Amino acid sequence: MTQPPVPHDDILAPQIIYALYLAGIVTANITLLIGVIIAYVYRKEAAPWLQQHYRYLIRTFWIGTLYACIAFLLSIVIVGTLLWPLLAVWLGVRCVLGWVDVRKGLTPARPNSWLW
Repeated sequence: MTQPPVPHDDILAPQIIYALYLAGIVTANITLLIGVIIAYVYRKEAAPWLQQHYRYLIRTFWIGTLYACIAFLLSIVIVGTLLWPLLAVWLGVRCVLGWVDVRKGLTPARPNSWLW
């Protein structure tokens, strides 16, 4: 069974947000803030399957913020310095998996997951 082609204009905004999130790894998370603002703006008018992606992106921002706060607090006792690279990998994997799904016209595989 083949899926109908996904209109390019519909998936452009989520792709840009995934790219901004990935760029956040090297831009000290500034682009993450821009991306979550865009996600909040676009999520209401999106198709239902794209609303799942926006929800996934918004959850990624807030879960990542929580993880970053925990890593920061644990950095005081040196343990947290080991968590920063893991946080970058978590964000990268989550964004790449979401990006692949949006390109295929699918909803995120596990939108409520705290991992990926």
